[in-house]
Amino acid sequence: MNLNVFNKKDNPSEAHKVEKKKGVVREWADAIVFAVIAATIIRWLLLEAFTIPTPSMEKSLLVGDFLFVSKIHYGARTPKTPLQVPLTHQKVWGTEIPSYVDWIQLPQFRLPGFSSVDNNDVVVFNYPNEYPGNPRGEAQYPVDLRTNYIKRCIGIPGDSLKIVNKVVYVNGEELPFPEHMETSYSVESNDVINQRVFEKLDITDVRQGSRAGSARVLYNVHAEQEKIDKLKSYDFIKSVDEIVYEEGQSAGVFPNDRNFDWSLDNFGSVYIPQEGDKIKLDSISLPLYEKIITIHEGNENARVEDGKLYIDDNAVSEYTFKQNYYFMMGDNRHNSQDSRIWGFVPEDHILGKALLIWWSVAPPTAENNNIFSRVRWSRIFKLID
Repeated sequence: MNLNVFNKKDNPSEAHKVEKKKGVVREWADAIVFAVIAATIIRWLLLEAFTIPTPSMEKSLLVGDFLFVSKIHYGARTPKTPLQVPLTHQKVWGTEIPSYVDWIQLPQFRLPGFSSVDNNDVVVFNYPNEYPGNPRGEAQYPVDLRTNYIKRCIGIPGDSLKIVNKVVYVNGEELPFPEHMETSYSVESNDVINQRVFEKLDITDVRQGSRAGSARVLYNVHAEQEKIDKLKSYDFIKSVDEIVYEEGQSAGVFPNDRNFDWSLDNFGSVYIPQEGDKIKLDSISLPLYEKIITIHEGNENARVEDGKLYIDDNAVSEYTFKQNYYFMMGDNRHNSQDSRIWGFVPEDHILGKALLIWWSVAPPTAENNNIFSRVRWSRIFKLID
């Protein structure tokens, strides 16, 4: 048998198959594309990083905390707005240019998770009040691109909730206060209090006022009870009174209807809708559920007129809810825009469960602009509860 053995170099038909080595630019481009795709999948399916921009959850979560939020606990949502720049939210980084186009809007589904939203979970969700006709004029975004909020869930679908003098009752049972809950106090002193006193006690939200006809100085502070007890011990403190809003004393409280005189501290009773629940609509129930029926339930031709609900121009006296809803509150009870102001959070707005603080740095001050001294080392890798 005669074998014809040769090298690829000697075979013209094989020579053109030898791949050329990738250039440096091509290698870097491939690596960047792979990293973006991997990060996008992780961000959508597993974990997403968030930061705390406002004090509504203090002192449980602080301004400058950086969090990992789990998407797998409640199940990741499928994208509704697929045409967007990867790893962005509403705008391209550092610009006012929208990061998406809404030419395609897909039906949204939730993948299976290994838990459901429960009372006292700290939850990240899309702000439900960004919709056409909002008197405050927020921009309109698709559901999956609305502004991200973080609050504590205190009411789940099927719960009846009532707040009496700041105490939350769920289905008639008292819900314990969050461990680091803040509320507001009126503090009266004999003289101006040095700012260092508040800093020493870690009381960061302080507003100074005055009282007509009195030499004493009045402050409004948001703080934990433990910090207030220490403040009371100082000789120059004349009085400290907890502020509690009685019925009718808070402006702009949900549902903003003349039949309800609820306040931030005395609220409800209110039922939190569950998918499949059927309710009768009247002068009491309609103001509570009007917004979710006309905005969040996918009823394109729904409106309220003369105290009646119309769907497709037909008057409706009963309604069956198409999805679950939740009631969210901030741990800083008097410095939080939450469900007491704008109502229920739809299930399709839920992003995930706040899991871990991976980095924390205090905001700069006039006295301290050094980022290294502002790092809160004790909070890094702290689990969120």
